[in-house]
Amino acid sequence: MKKLSVNVSIAKRRTSNSLTIIKKEFARFFGDRQLIFTAIIMPGLLIYLIYSFMGTGIESMIQKGANDKVTVRVENMPQSIAPMFDGADSMNITVLPCPFTQQDIDQLEDKDLNTVLMRFPTDFDTQLATYDPQSGELAPNIEIYYNSTNNATQRVFSMLESMLTVYEESICNRFDINRVDSTDEEEPVSFDQATEDNIGAMIWSKILPMLILMMLFSGVMAIAPSAIAGEKERGTIATLLVTPMRRNELALGKIVSLSGIALLSGISSFIGIALSLPKMIQGDVDTSALGFHYATGDYFVLLLTILATVLIMASAVSLLSALAKDVKNAGTMVLPLMLVVMLCGLLPMFQTGASENLVIYLIPFYNSIEVMTAVFAHEMQWMPVIITLAANVVYTGIAVWGLTRMFNSEKIMFSK
Repeated sequence: MKKLSVNVSIAKRRTSNSLTIIKKEFARFFGDRQLIFTAIIMPGLLIYLIYSFMGTGIESMIQKGANDKVTVRVENMPQSIAPMFDGADSMNITVLPCPFTQQDIDQLEDKDLNTVLMRFPTDFDTQLATYDPQSGELAPNIEIYYNSTNNATQRVFSMLESMLTVYEESICNRFDINRVDSTDEEEPVSFDQATEDNIGAMIWSKILPMLILMMLFSGVMAIAPSAIAGEKERGTIATLLVTPMRRNELALGKIVSLSGIALLSGISSFIGIALSLPKMIQGDVDTSALGFHYATGDYFVLLLTILATVLIMASAVSLLSALAKDVKNAGTMVLPLMLVVMLCGLLPMFQTGASENLVIYLIPFYNSIEVMTAVFAHEMQWMPVIITLAANVVYTGIAVWGLTRMFNSEKIMFSK
């Protein structure tokens, strides 16, 4: 009985100790607002914003293609098919029953031309009536020419193909759609008139801006917190502050040096991405056609944009690091900024080309993504580039001023 009483006492003491630890940890956690935000609010907020943003972006991309008017020029329109185009106006489609030439087909290489060309064989209805699927002969072939890099013409092509496929199945497969008839000596007919350069530009403009932005931010995150918050944590910031130099010189030196190192890190990552992408993009895509067909001016603008972007990144992370007590605290404070960068990086996935609204080029990070997207999509214009570079330089100057004020504040620099 005595042994049982001792065991109960030990169990109660252990339970009491565990409860004490639990209360202590709960008090520590719920007493730290940053920990609450990072561990509880941040994950749900991150998922909500990213998924909501993706949904809005996809809807916007679909709506953009749906609202564009497309002209469908039909050669040899058969009477059996004509009723299928009733109500085409409600689908933003204008049907023109008229012939077209090879020159008209070649003009579809212009991705801004909202035109689809559709050719039926002569006496299509008669051929359908006399064709025997068991004969082994080639069925009548319907040709549809379009440009897959144009959202509107791609949409209309898919609608036409779906509509004709349903009709084909209803009459026991008596015709083909975009059948390629060629021998080894002939070059196969291409119904998709998108050029290799357009396809490459579309792929790069959706992938590379996001990768570049994330690689640059990763480089900044790897060094900026330890360069300022780390100095505060180690106590070496006091030595820097008593040296005979102006605080704005110290702030400028920190931001420029951090930007330079982060830029080298970003360039290294970019080279790795460029070398690995041909291996990632495989399957039906001809990766040999996805080279960088860009002018010297495009590379120059891209370099200037990357420099301005890394400056604003280093500035923002430096400001947050100066407010933090230590490196760990700095990492927590930078998480919301990382969320913003991630959202901006997702933009190219759900848009075609860059925006024409000049006001958005005043928004940090967003403006850089828009400029890089325009460069890779061969749609670069100088006014958005100038506004973006000027805005980022101004924001960097403001950040240097703000960091100087922080260096002058003993309350911020020596907070524990």
